Amino acid sequence: MAKEIERKFLVRDGSWREASETSISFVQFYIAISSERSVRLRISNGRSAKLTLKFGSDLAARDEFEYTVPIADAREMMQFAVGKVIRKTRHHVRHRGYLYEVDVFNDVFDGMVIAELETPDAVPDDMLPPWLGAEVTGDMRYSNASLALNGFPEPVR
Repeated sequence: MAKEIERKFLVRDGSWREASETSISFVQFYIAISSERSVRLRISNGRSAKLTLKFGSDLAARDEFEYTVPIADAREMMQFAVGKVIRKTRHHVRHRGYLYEVDVFNDVFDGMVIAELETPDAVPDDMLPPWLGAEVTGDMRYSNASLALNGFPEPVR
């Protein structure tokens, strides 16, 4: 089990793209969601799948367990998805030694771009890249589980 500090931001502009190192296409869906736990399946590049269990109501620091599952099983379980299936491309972008995961959403969430920073330590605001917009850490509307259940959130002001 690994404890993580996760910060989430809307993305201000596309200047991050020049630093993108790699990208992964995801199809992800939830088979259980509650206020204190979630069970997610994620298919990566159509070739591998992981089951993720998250526990805790603090979106910035939760207990997380991940397991590899056969791709055929993951595809079959998609019929049990709770809410919307999320399709996105994740780009890995480094800034000042930290790895940011920039998610460009497709399909029903087309146009939304969110960056996540997961670290074992807190990163000071002055170390954050300039292409980050409003911080939405802890804003339930921007959690993937909430997106699956409730759809596209109203913009942060």
